[in-house]
Amino acid sequence: MQPEQEISMGSGFIISSDGYILTNDHVVDGAKKISVTLADHREFTAKLVGADATFDIAVLKIDAKGLPVVTIGNSNALKPGQWVLAIGSPFGFDHTVTAGIVSAVGRSLGLNDQRYTPFIQTDVPINRGNSGGPLFNMDGQVVGINSQIFSNTGGFMGVSFAIPIDVAMNAVQQIKTKGYVERGMIGVYLQPVSPNTAKGLGMSRVEGALVASVVPDSPAAKAGIKPGDVIVAYDGKTINSVYDLSPMVGLTPPGSIAKLTVIRFGKTLDFNVKVEQAPRGKHALASMEQAISGNGLGLTVQDLSAGQREQLNLKAGEGVQISTVSGPSRDAGLQSGD
Repeated sequence: MQPEQEISMGSGFIISSDGYILTNDHVVDGAKKISVTLADHREFTAKLVGADATFDIAVLKIDAKGLPVVTIGNSNALKPGQWVLAIGSPFGFDHTVTAGIVSAVGRSLGLNDQRYTPFIQTDVPINRGNSGGPLFNMDGQVVGINSQIFSNTGGFMGVSFAIPIDVAMNAVQQIKTKGYVERGMIGVYLQPVSPNTAKGLGMSRVEGALVASVVPDSPAAKAGIKPGDVIVAYDGKTINSVYDLSPMVGLTPPGSIAKLTVIRFGKTLDFNVKVEQAPRGKHALASMEQAISGNGLGLTVQDLSAGQREQLNLKAGEGVQISTVSGPSRDAGLQSGD
């Protein structure tokens, strides 16, 4: 008895007249055969040129010439409140157009396998079958790829996410030329900055990304970055939260020099870091994180300054200050700044 074949459906769009098509990786992942139906009802068998699961991007190729193509826009110019349109095939209804506004840009979903994607959040109705379809601005330019929704029921609930077209086209170019996507890495494990952490580290406000640990011999380690540092800017771009840094680093070409601005013991310092290539694949990234995620107690500490020891009536060499807390230490009630 033959096992029943599963058929999945998604959307995509043509990015070159000679048959290159862009869609989501999760639309074609694991497919034995990929069929493409165009707006004029012609059907083609597509070849998978390459894909990147981290960006959720797949590049397909069909044997055709003179195809109509979309106009690529600038997703960096998008702002909350702007109107956008989505075109796709929700539930198999071809060429369905839905509209909404940009709710936020640079949104992180907090997912480890997609930390490098600064998503466009919209309220455009998106459902199954829309994945991989284009998100247009009001000038008819593609500014994103509709990727996923946030839902408790599996249906649309007013929150949908698109991959910025600038990120996608960078990945497309790398896939077409190298067959894979490379990302930058500086070798730090990060945590959010809480109000208690900011107070304990002598910061005037809650901002930045807290360095919980540093990979030995990594770019960050060589540059002088230390656990307890708070990264507040990357190449002049402000880091408002822990989720801002990874996309910036990931999109930096390996070999580039990036300037990190950090707060250490209440002082602002600048470091030049030579970005290296991150391990390829989800499992490689997960293994690296596991290796640097800290000790079993779930905390990192730093030495007290002379002024802090004097204020606490401690002798030289006595005491340390907790800079980051997680796991068992957090459960026990310890806090950053203790």
